[in-house]
Amino acid sequence: MDTPPPPSPTEVDPFTTDSLKKLQSTDERRLLDVVDKLRRTGLNGTIELPQLVITEIPFPRKAGLCTRFATEIVLRRQPTASVTIKINPSKLRASSEQAKLSAFGRTITDLGELPDVIEEAERQMGLGKIGESAAFSRDILSVEISGPDRPQLTLVDLPGLIHSATKSSTEADKELIFGLVQEYMKNPRTIILAVVSAKNDAANQIILSLFKKIDHKGSRTLGIITKPDCLSAGDEQFWLDLALNKEVFLQRGWHMIKNRSESEMEYTFAERNAAEQSFFEKGSFKDLPRQAVGIEALRERLSTLLHRHLVQELPSLKEEMKSKLAATTTELQGLGERRETPQEQKMLLTVICHEINQILRDAVNGAYLHSFFEEFDIDAPIIEGPNVRRFRAAIQELNHSFAENIRLRGQKYKAKDTGAKSSYVRKSDKEEDSDDSDEAEDSDSSDEAGSTDGENAADDADDLLPEPKELTPDEFLDWVKKVMIRCRGHELPGSVNPGVTSHLFWEQSEPWKDFAEYHIEQVRRACQLFLHQVLEYVAPAEFRKPLAELVVNGVFDDTFNDAKQELRKLLQDKKHHPSTYNHYYTDNVQKRRREKYEAFTRQARKTATGKQVNLFSKGTGEISLNPNLFQKEMLKAVQQDMAVFAAEETLESARAYYKDEMKYFVHAVTKQVIERCMVDPLCDRILSPKVVQAMTDEEIAFVAAEPPETVSQRAFLEERKQMLEKGFEIFREAMGGVKKRGKNGK
Repeated sequence: MDTPPPPSPTEVDPFTTDSLKKLQSTDERRLLDVVDKLRRTGLNGTIELPQLVITEIPFPRKAGLCTRFATEIVLRRQPTASVTIKINPSKLRASSEQAKLSAFGRTITDLGELPDVIEEAERQMGLGKIGESAAFSRDILSVEISGPDRPQLTLVDLPGLIHSATKSSTEADKELIFGLVQEYMKNPRTIILAVVSAKNDAANQIILSLFKKIDHKGSRTLGIITKPDCLSAGDEQFWLDLALNKEVFLQRGWHMIKNRSESEMEYTFAERNAAEQSFFEKGSFKDLPRQAVGIEALRERLSTLLHRHLVQELPSLKEEMKSKLAATTTELQGLGERRETPQEQKMLLTVICHEINQILRDAVNGAYLHSFFEEFDIDAPIIEGPNVRRFRAAIQELNHSFAENIRLRGQKYKAKDTGAKSSYVRKSDKEEDSDDSDEAEDSDSSDEAGSTDGENAADDADDLLPEPKELTPDEFLDWVKKVMIRCRGHELPGSVNPGVTSHLFWEQSEPWKDFAEYHIEQVRRACQLFLHQVLEYVAPAEFRKPLAELVVNGVFDDTFNDAKQELRKLLQDKKHHPSTYNHYYTDNVQKRRREKYEAFTRQARKTATGKQVNLFSKGTGEISLNPNLFQKEMLKAVQQDMAVFAAEETLESARAYYKDEMKYFVHAVTKQVIERCMVDPLCDRILSPKVVQAMTDEEIAFVAAEPPETVSQRAFLEERKQMLEKGFEIFREAMGGVKKRGKNGK
């Protein structure tokens, strides 16, 4: 549609009150007031509000100027009359360009000044003379026309679609306008006024195919045919059929209006309307329905269309607002509490660390009441997945596995059961451990039957920890003899040299270091997995890395180093000569001697009687015993070889001391190294309230300050939430009356 020349002085304001008052009845005004209030809250960028989109409307312009960008004409009812012009820059522009264009603003009181302001806005957008600069822009010119008698209405004037590239408009310009028009038309709440000019060939009217692609049912499109006075005789029937809704069907139908001719440019609105009425009463146009021709009938149709459209769209608009308000609230909650000031940051960090510390204490004490402990996998290993959350159970099991490993595999040499007879009859180490559990003094957990998890943990260490070397009883004695020779002092033949016992113990307990270091590493891994899951459960995602870097990792390193240092002290103590004040040592020595004597006695009695008898049991009855043979056999119990006797006694002493020291070492590692150095600090040094109180503002900000992108996102969401809440309140106040009036038809 061609742009008309500048208006005459008597027609400065095409948005005259008399014209637009007829466009809106009382009901339309009430409904449009609701939409306008929603728009003024800023909701138009959040939800799609109902609007009228026109390809071009009569607008004061300088001669030769055309629509080169979208223009929003916003009519507002205000106490004073004014016209405010602003530029809403395209989001595709650089930030600096957006800021520059957003700063543009002009206020005028006479619409006659508008063409000059529009021309200035074009220059700001970078639109110079056509052919010398960009032809079109994606920026939006906003023209707000206010006054005491203005209706509440928003119209959008879009550039006319370009049929093909020319010298003044490129293919890129064509695509830009096409995309811009589609962007507005795709809004499902937009009423499309599809303007086609009868002056042009119908086949070249792009709008005829465009709106059918977007508004498939034609339910929100009203077709407007202009310039019927320019029709050629051959095309007249097509345009008449189009006006009768026969060529391109629209649910809203078509409407034909006549523009001013060259000789009518000075007409007043009344004169213009009279000339239009006279035109449609002649020729073929007189057969068109009166409600489908002329500007006055168009106002009536638009009034009815607006009312029906608003009544239809407002309920769905309300539901969309509720949905977006709920989604926005959820997004804000996902960002957590605001933390801009040091006080806000410290308060939030204190709350988070208090919950973390409570979980740590419960986990260390084995009180699994918090929801953090609900998840576990009964079939998975104790320190895998969610099972490590039950931290005390994990530590207990690791300590038990360590004790079992030391008991079963901690010695460098172990007895080998060959079945061969020896002058020194011994039980296997496993049998000894079973016997020890019968004594009250030896009821330590290291000699109790291990759990399945403990056995599995021991199996897991097979590839990493040493295995004992098996020796026969004679090989054990040979080992002791060799050590005795190299440690001989002033001791008398057959006596026990304490230095030999020391060397035997040191060599036999060599693997303890590997087992203890492996145990410390296992506990460290359990602590790391546990703390990782606690942080993941309680702390917001952006807190976790700073907390780990500032507090957790440092404490982990310290506790691990403390544990290794404590272990070094224990291993250093182990290098001292054997010393014990536990009667368990002498009990074991005497027990082994008694077992040795009983074994020789049983063997001698068996040889002397030919039967197996227990000399120390009651009720044995009469037994035929050869005294001479029995005495002869018993003499064999007296070891004549002093070296062998000393070796046997030394070995018994070393075995008894090894067992006594092993129990101490297990206790010391689990209590001093693991509990004191690695477990206890979890509650006192990792994220306790005292730790937070001791942090500087800089440290707290490092952990708790919101990232810039979160600050921006929070501001955006809070603004949207505020707009939606305000808009929803406006909607809720007005909607009841609107529904009631719509039902009564008043």
